[in-house]
Amino acid sequence: MSKKTITDELFSLKDEGYKRFQCALMPTVNPDRVIGVRTPELRKLSKRLWNEGKAGEFMQKLPHTYYEEDNLHATFIEKIKDFDKCIDELQRFLPFVDNWATCDMMNPEVLRSEPEKLLIKAYQWIESKDTYTVRYGIGVLMRHFLGDKFSSEYPKRVAEIRSDEYYVKMMIAWYFAEGLSKQYDAILPFIKERRLDLWVHRKAIQKAVESRKISPSQKEELKKYR
Repeated sequence: MSKKTITDELFSLKDEGYKRFQCALMPTVNPDRVIGVRTPELRKLSKRLWNEGKAGEFMQKLPHTYYEEDNLHATFIEKIKDFDKCIDELQRFLPFVDNWATCDMMNPEVLRSEPEKLLIKAYQWIESKDTYTVRYGIGVLMRHFLGDKFSSEYPKRVAEIRSDEYYVKMMIAWYFAEGLSKQYDAILPFIKERRLDLWVHRKAIQKAVESRKISPSQKEELKKYR
């Protein structure tokens, strides 16, 4: 199946109301690039195309024209079962990602299989000059290294990131808010000592205070550092 045919299939799933909804959430994306395909429908199509062996050719053709083509590509990467191949495909695709939604949806299960290698890549990604590569690297540290593999070195690296990009700053804030819910005692000093950019500092506290994962007493303590 050619890329054009896959694009035609995406257009057959178009929902104009959903397109308007999506465009409102993604101001960085040209509305002409958005078809308007609901995520369950896109994932259903992705599963079928993958099972039919029709993903490979599509993934070789970058950049894509439409937002949903990018998302389809992201779902194909999630299905890769070999760690090194998955990393290679992420490395090839991330420079073409131009929005938070595509960036945040990619969470391949195979990444959990090689945490030491993954950490090295995450550090490389957060040093990138590409907005969404940096965001993805922070997301990897948040999803995979705030639990039993946590080290106080990781939030230090995230706290050192300085960027004027809104979607990078938001991800740093999300990282620290999530960190407070999982590693409160280790993350709190970053707030108390105001080691983050002021905007990020305030946003992290806001997101933490709004979280159901953080206790009322912890929320009250965090409010003191606004």
